[in-house]
Amino acid sequence: MLLDTHTFLWWLMGDGALSAAAREGIEAPRSAVFVSASSAWEIATKRRIGKLSIASAIVADLEGTIADQNFLNLPVTVRHGQLAGALPGPIRDPFDRMLIAQAMAENLLLVSNEAIFDRYGVARLW
Repeated sequence: MLLDTHTFLWWLMGDGALSAAAREGIEAPRSAVFVSASSAWEIATKRRIGKLSIASAIVADLEGTIADQNFLNLPVTVRHGQLAGALPGPIRDPFDRMLIAQAMAENLLLVSNEAIFDRYGVARLW
């Protein structure tokens, strides 16, 4: 499964906004849970521009934080970039477009509260 950026942050913070189904999926012993390099970029960017002040500790050692959770890094590839750039439709956020493309290319379940992602045919858990 691939965590949307908000899902990853809510997981780390123990935020009640994370759905029970998402929490159970992430906690499942057999789950391979990925965090995209795109999410790292989004977290660092939003922290820099002041939209995510809670992420200071996370940004300081994002790779360590991912590893501490037993999650896996998902790099962004040229194929992911091609897919993200070619996606039609209403989503303008480049981070969301990348997550959709990665979920499609890697056949991953996308863990997100963004119902609009369903328009792209990706499997979504929430």
